[in-house]
Amino acid sequence: MANHLTGKSVFITGAGGGFGRLIAENAAALGAKVTCADIDGEAASQTATMIANTSGAALAVKVDVTDLSAMKAAVEQAVESQGAVDVMVNNAGVMPLAFFSDHEAAHDKWTRCLDINIKGVLNGITAVYDHMMTKGSGHVINISSIYGNFPVVGAGVYGATKAAVNYLSESLRVETRGKIKVTIVKPTGVPLTGLSAGVVNPEAVVGILGQNTPEFLETMQALEEGEVEKARLDAADIDCRVLDPAHIADQVIHAMNQPPGVSVGDITVRAAGDHYIL
Repeated sequence: MANHLTGKSVFITGAGGGFGRLIAENAAALGAKVTCADIDGEAASQTATMIANTSGAALAVKVDVTDLSAMKAAVEQAVESQGAVDVMVNNAGVMPLAFFSDHEAAHDKWTRCLDINIKGVLNGITAVYDHMMTKGSGHVINISSIYGNFPVVGAGVYGATKAAVNYLSESLRVETRGKIKVTIVKPTGVPLTGLSAGVVNPEAVVGILGQNTPEFLETMQALEEGEVEKARLDAADIDCRVLDPAHIADQVIHAMNQPPGVSVGDITVRAAGDHYIL
């Protein structure tokens, strides 16, 4: 496959760890100039340093995605440093799964989730919109989730934010056709990213697991104890049940690394043997 990323400027939110760090590293390895944005400035700097140590080009910026003026300033900094922003990856997100009956414990986290997962994505789009439209080309990649596919118990708020990401993305695609490409990436559960640390009520995962809940919980317990069968973690095995974060990053890079006239619109990435029913 031809490399269409060399020299491109890629801006990634939530690049201090998880998917964001992997996407940044992989894009830089293909010759992209990367802006590593994160609310944790030290984590963003660590990612940028890791890239620089492998002869890549990276800029670290500390930014809160819920602050539009800060996002615009960060994009301006990337344009000044790297000449443009060709690709915006709206990756920052949180996952406070909880039932509505958990509202006392969950309300503050739900509010933050709405701010980051919806407002943060909208701010990322807004921050690059004029720049990309003026130069006549660009690519926005929004990280959504299978939770956005259908409402289930335990994910009313989180699922709603991801459904909103899908709507924002498709609307942007229609409005900017021929100038801004738009990609939605929908991972299934990826326990190894640390995203599950934001879960308010662990029992709320039942909505996305249904009849597979007991087997999933057994797998997670075995994983935590280091006793899970190696095949269940092996992408070479058809019954792989736990997706490695690197496979999500690979698909983001795949969508990014296309000719200007080819747009990958929607990607769902699963472990072939995962337990998720959506």
